[in-house]
Amino acid sequence: MSEANHKALLPLPARLPVPIVDAHTHLDACGAKDAADVTAMVDRAASVGVMRVVTVADDLAAARWAAAAATWDERVFAAVAVHPTRTAAFSAADRAVIEELAARPRVVAVGETGLDYYWDYSPPQAQQEAFRWHIDLAKRVGKPLMIHDRDAHEDIYRILDEEGAPEKVVFHCFSGDADFARRCVERGYVLSFAGTVTFRNAKALREAARAVPVYQLLVETDAPFLTPHPFRGRPNEPYGAAYTIVDLAQLRGVDVAELSAAVTTNAERIFELSGDTESDFGGHES
Repeated sequence: MSEANHKALLPLPARLPVPIVDAHTHLDACGAKDAADVTAMVDRAASVGVMRVVTVADDLAAARWAAAAATWDERVFAAVAVHPTRTAAFSAADRAVIEELAARPRVVAVGETGLDYYWDYSPPQAQQEAFRWHIDLAKRVGKPLMIHDRDAHEDIYRILDEEGAPEKVVFHCFSGDADFARRCVERGYVLSFAGTVTFRNAKALREAARAVPVYQLLVETDAPFLTPHPFRGRPNEPYGAAYTIVDLAQLRGVDVAELSAAVTTNAERIFELSGDTESDFGGHES
């Protein structure tokens, strides 16, 4: 990352009392290219208590990179899929690559997949066919399905019903209202909240975040996007999850340490994360 870009990032927040996991980020899009970049980025996150990250792919090149990056640093895990906006030409060869990568031990989820009706990059039919294939893949490899849902709540919900949802389903950057959150929770789905939940004009989303049982809750950055309030519009990095968890705790009226411990336990259970970072947490300086 260039010096200019690094200066544009949000400032480092106060160090969390309990470590958390950034359940969805894009280290490559944040500017990481090699193992040294990844370690530097995760070191910055760890300095404020974001001790582990799941770096997520949106195309084949990113999927290969994420699977490799997860072997460069024990604090990094990967998710692989082809993003719905890139499914207009989703070939058998593409499927074979994703399937091979998804089976790797450091790849902990199939994602991000789903539907995106906001952008007009891929026809809905192609997106839905690819989504159905990714659902089947998640079930075959026995890993969580990480969903991208933009302006497509009802079709996402319907297709999960029609195909039979995998045992673990994560709605990345949940964007629905409290009613849709309750419907998802009833099905056992896990809702992951990004910096958008801190936006003061996101009243419906903030209401949804209050309604989710703590054991079905994750926190993420989706970095370099969705930078939390009050730094909206600036480039994000995994350490931004610390701002979101603090805001989320205030929103829900609970202690930050309590919520941090809960979302970490959830991430470990859902993604079956290895590596005990608790013992290292006390040794890091903020």
